[in-house]
Amino acid sequence: MTLIGMLHHRADPEKVKRSYAYASAAKSEGAEFFYFTAGKVDINRETILGKKYEDGKWIDKEFPFPDVIFNASYPATENGEKIIDHLYERIPFTSHSIGNKLTVYEKIKNGKQFEQYLIPSAELSNLELLFEMVHSYSKVIIKPLSGNQGGGILFIEEAEAGTFKINDKGKIYSLDQERLVQSIKDLDEVFLIQPFITCKTKAGNVFDFRLHVQKAGKGEWVITSIFPRIGPSGSIASNLGGGGYTCYLEDFLRNEFDHSWFDVKRTLEYFAIRFASHFDTLYDQSLDELGIDVGIDENQKLWIFEVNWRPGIPVIYRGELDVAKNTILYAKYLAAQNSKA
Repeated sequence: MTLIGMLHHRADPEKVKRSYAYASAAKSEGAEFFYFTAGKVDINRETILGKKYEDGKWIDKEFPFPDVIFNASYPATENGEKIIDHLYERIPFTSHSIGNKLTVYEKIKNGKQFEQYLIPSAELSNLELLFEMVHSYSKVIIKPLSGNQGGGILFIEEAEAGTFKINDKGKIYSLDQERLVQSIKDLDEVFLIQPFITCKTKAGNVFDFRLHVQKAGKGEWVITSIFPRIGPSGSIASNLGGGGYTCYLEDFLRNEFDHSWFDVKRTLEYFAIRFASHFDTLYDQSLDELGIDVGIDENQKLWIFEVNWRPGIPVIYRGELDVAKNTILYAKYLAAQNSKA
């Protein structure tokens, strides 16, 4: 029986909502599962004091080193990192970081195959670049290189000569060039800048699609879910964590794309698997799960907005259990492949 350890920085699995779903999925798939933190690892004895879900509660139990580790979250301490490095050298981990937004952009660009879907982007290394891009594209977006859930995104549009329209989470105001420069300096973050691509519903709300893909029992990419994310009125971002909302994919497509809705659905499904398979080859370590955010503009051209590592659980029916099942199946696959090596 495959022994799977779920690594997390929180000591109590009751505070990690996903933990029960993974424990349940592991039991259904015939694997033994336990939850642990770096501080409970005994390197010398090669044991871990973990927690196993039994009879409706988590109980402490000592385990040998697992066959595979589902690294759901890393420790924040230096000592914890050393322990994880030790485990990493001996046990396969399911997940590997893809880097920040600029790293991802450069990977896709250099990989060529999906370059046509990229929005031209650059690190906002100086404010001269900001004004060059505003003049070139009229509307731009800046976003933190390592941000998530739409945090820190600013929409900047050239208005009258010497003034700029700013949209910050739906709050709209104007700044002259000097005040705009100072406000960005005050943010004290490293930003990515790109032209603003318009993807709006018939009602005028911004939207995109989250393509949630995972590797499953055969080590091949599968679609866990595809769902639209619609921003609230006046917003420039559709992230669910920033006030956006979702609905069933087919209902959304029928409403927004009329008779071509099925073609759009097939395009999204085809793109999700093709892109994930290609993107995976751009890294030294095999990836396990991606949240690919794409938009479709008024000309029905598809654009890659963002690629996320460890995407949030889809806000759709049974999404949490689907994610957990695929994670467990892939963990079993990794353990089997490692035993053959």
